[in-house]
Amino acid sequence: MSPSEYYFLMRLRTIVTTAGAIVLLITVVDGQAKKETLDGVRNFTVVDATVGCAGATETRAFPALKARGYVSVVNLRQASEAGAAIDESRAAADAAGLKFIHLPFNNASPDDTVVDAFIKAVSDPANQPVFINCGSANRVGALWLTKRMLVDKWDEAKALEEAKIIGLSNEALQKFALAYVAARKK
Repeated sequence: MSPSEYYFLMRLRTIVTTAGAIVLLITVVDGQAKKETLDGVRNFTVVDATVGCAGATETRAFPALKARGYVSVVNLRQASEAGAAIDESRAAADAAGLKFIHLPFNNASPDDTVVDAFIKAVSDPANQPVFINCGSANRVGALWLTKRMLVDKWDEAKALEEAKIIGLSNEALQKFALAYVAARKK
């Protein structure tokens, strides 16, 4: 091998190694939940390749959710909420080919059994990728926090940071979620 060929190969190896490191760095940095815009979806956050979280979601957004690869929708809204449109959402999800899971969660009177069902639903590979929504993403953030800490074994600070990016803003709901986790870690 000539010196110029050797030099070329060494430079190529350096470029490929550097490019690989950059891709890895982007992947690690990009692994954080990030806000995106999707027509008909309020406060949309892409958590990772298998989870999207949001607030109020209009029925017209369901075909776009399916096109993004989601296979199920977990809706935390109560039927009595203004604009919840649970029956219409179920029908739109069905029409788009999405599984619809309704787990009504009342943040004024949180129910452990709803959180249990939530963790089971979002952890089931048959439901992934999963799109999770409520009215503002506050409840989504709180329940996602419980999943991160109990299933994914994240520490409180990391899980709380992500939950707040998603939409957790209610201190009482945050306290409920952390108490739920503490009771199950014993």
